[in-house]
Amino acid sequence: MRVVSFWGLLGAAALALGGCGQSGSSSSSSSSSSSTSTTSTTTPAPALTDAQKAALVAQLPAAYQGADLSNGEAKFAVCRSCHTTSQGGEDMTGPNLWGIFGRKAGSEPGFGYSDDMKAAGWTWDADRIDKWITNPRGVLAGTKMTFIGMESATDRRDVIAFLKTQTSPAPKS
Repeated sequence: MRVVSFWGLLGAAALALGGCGQSGSSSSSSSSSSSTSTTSTTTPAPALTDAQKAALVAQLPAAYQGADLSNGEAKFAVCRSCHTTSQGGEDMTGPNLWGIFGRKAGSEPGFGYSDDMKAAGWTWDADRIDKWITNPRGVLAGTKMTFIGMESATDRRDVIAFLKTQTSPAPKS
């Protein structure tokens, strides 16, 4: 049985409550997203096999290939309060992350990014996501994302590998 301390639960709750947001956003979707997030019209993709997950993780740089996907899923719970990951999934407070690997920053159609994010000029890859989730405002001061960051390099590695398996099409056999 896994035992979680009171302080660990309190910290996780604080992260979830203050995880992300679009302060100053003119988007009206943030006020209604929590009530519609479970009624998405997208069809969930079939679950990936362990071999397919391993093939996707193998596409990442070597530093991410030893990831613990279960830990990544657990740590990604904070991100789920603002982001969806399914193909065709809705934007919430944050943009849908399907196809994030290889996507130009600030380019998800229809999402209200900050001007700084739209002008960032980079493409998302594992290393860029790692830097980003370490301290978003340290990377881009003008971001609307209020997530304070994820300190643990191990947790970031695991989240990135999990994200790869959740936001990428199944590899061809």
